Amino acid sequence: MGTRILAVEDDERIRTAVKMALEDEGWVVEEAETGEQALEAFARHPSDVVLIDIMLPGVDGFEVCRSIRRASDVPIVMVTARADTHDVVAGLEAGADDYLTKPFAPKELSARIRALMRRARKPESGNTTMRFGDLEITPDAGVVRRAGTELHLTKTEFRLLCELASSPGRVFSREVLLERVWGYGYFGDGRLVDVHVRRLRTKIEADPANPRHVATVRGLGYKLQG
Repeated sequence: MGTRILAVEDDERIRTAVKMALEDEGWVVEEAETGEQALEAFARHPSDVVLIDIMLPGVDGFEVCRSIRRASDVPIVMVTARADTHDVVAGLEAGADDYLTKPFAPKELSARIRALMRRARKPESGNTTMRFGDLEITPDAGVVRRAGTELHLTKTEFRLLCELASSPGRVFSREVLLERVWGYGYFGDGRLVDVHVRRLRTKIEADPANPRHVATVRGLGYKLQG
């Protein structure tokens, strides 16, 4: 079985166009037009990538995303009809890895999915355990511990942490992190980085409001410190 993609979209015209474009790439596409159908489909056949429209009848896209994220770290793309900051941030806070704004070109959708699948693989950083105070990161094993307790990070959060840990003390700009973590060869949206840093802090920091490990360098970006 090839890569399986779950496309959740209530507009039949858009759903059909997305299905045709993705199947042209050789991927297996399962459709859902409501949030309830999406959750049933995912429980029945877990997908490799999930596309979720925010505005769905019944259970909305945010809740579908949260429900899937509680059970899986599968890459998720939220789809919105507006580039509204609230919708984008709310989607990312719900656990999405990326977002797309309608209308989008099939080639852009395919490129995003390829980038998602590439970065879903574990970083090739060796089996060395890196330590930063009470934080331990073992990239090859995909394990992060704080004070000896293993933490659950999504694949994107894990890649972001490993990238910061690759050069402790170095300030990474949002543009560099977008390219290295999200795999974008173009100027992407810095909100992706900011929201994922905020989510990462809630998991690895004892006090997320006063982060010890992931520091903000105003006007420049982020760095990891002990």
